[in-house]
Amino acid sequence: MIDRETRPRTAHAPAASGRRWSWTPVRRALPWAAWLVWTAVLFGALWFDRGAGLIGSEGGGFAKLLVALFAVAGVLVSPWLGARALPVIAGFLAAASLAVSAVLHAGAGRPEGALALAEPAALLWLLLLVPVRARRWWVSWVAAPALWCAIVLRPVSAGPRETTVTVALFLAVGATAVGGAGVVWRLVGADRRRRAAALRAEQRVEFARDLHDFVAHHVTGIVVQAQGARAVAERRPELVPPSLERIEQAGTEALDAMRHMVGMLRDHDGRIHRSALTPLAGMDELHALVEGFSTANGARARLAMQGSFDDLPVEITTTAHRVVMEALTNVRKHAHRCAEVRVEAVRTAGGGVAVRISDDGRGRGGRHHGGGGFGLKGLTERLVLIGGELHAGPAPGGGWRVEATLPSTPALGRAA
Repeated sequence: MIDRETRPRTAHAPAASGRRWSWTPVRRALPWAAWLVWTAVLFGALWFDRGAGLIGSEGGGFAKLLVALFAVAGVLVSPWLGARALPVIAGFLAAASLAVSAVLHAGAGRPEGALALAEPAALLWLLLLVPVRARRWWVSWVAAPALWCAIVLRPVSAGPRETTVTVALFLAVGATAVGGAGVVWRLVGADRRRRAAALRAEQRVEFARDLHDFVAHHVTGIVVQAQGARAVAERRPELVPPSLERIEQAGTEALDAMRHMVGMLRDHDGRIHRSALTPLAGMDELHALVEGFSTANGARARLAMQGSFDDLPVEITTTAHRVVMEALTNVRKHAHRCAEVRVEAVRTAGGGVAVRISDDGRGRGGRHHGGGGFGLKGLTERLVLIGGELHAGPAPGGGWRVEATLPSTPALGRAA
């Protein structure tokens, strides 16, 4: 079912949205929380090593104390180390640890004297970070194996006895697991960046399609008006100036749209994506889009449009259509037992557009669908390019809501 409400252009601004929950702050806080916990563990390990006499102020014990303190300091400053400094410092600490192990082995001291906890724990943290943050893979293949050797060889530095070999085996398993986790972390991050870049390219392709149709429309109008002006020039000369004004206006609008949208299409290196051509969809096509959703899904969809959208630039109308299309696609994929979907398009007091799509469904397994896929991320990228915003999250009364705010004109400063 489709409801259409038409009101004057001075329509009210969108209602304030409810409080939204986002996992982004949690994801950002987790590494810092892990760093704080591990730092506390390291200081506890230092206290234990000192109390047990595993590190001291003389001979090999003093050398172990220095390396342990430097390793702990490396962990403390690791959040602020760059992609080049971190592997260098980690490699230096690994070399220092291996040198101390060689000294202990040459002295052949007590086996328990090589079983300190703070230094291996600090090196494990660095072993996790190096594969993740190193700028180039070959750096990881140098620094990470050095750290692994420094962790595993320390227990056997005082001699291959049963106790030290057992501890070395446990450390080898732990170090391998930590290093593997770092490699997986780096691969997952690289894959997400690759998919995000592909999505940005896809959004630019959509802009290219829209640009072609919009400019073709205006150029066709210019040609038709020029032919008409030439035809009436001899018989009714008074009609020529208005025709020329319309031609000038159409040409100016086409040039402005080209300047905005070509700026959005450019990559960081200045290249422009090319694509096939598809029809242009805007605010007038929302009716067919919502009606088609109701027919295919069985859920009742309502469309409410408040205000006039005829004077909006094509970049705004096509983006609004894409927001509705992506939100309805997510409802179809993720909303379980959805009975009603509400689509609203409102002209705000400032002349922009607010688009809201809300449903009463639940996510699979009893949870709300999270909107964490790449479709909404691509829309966010597109909205940022024109100076808009996109928010998605649970609705206060249940279900899910997507809300986009678009300006009255594209933000040229961001698009260029």
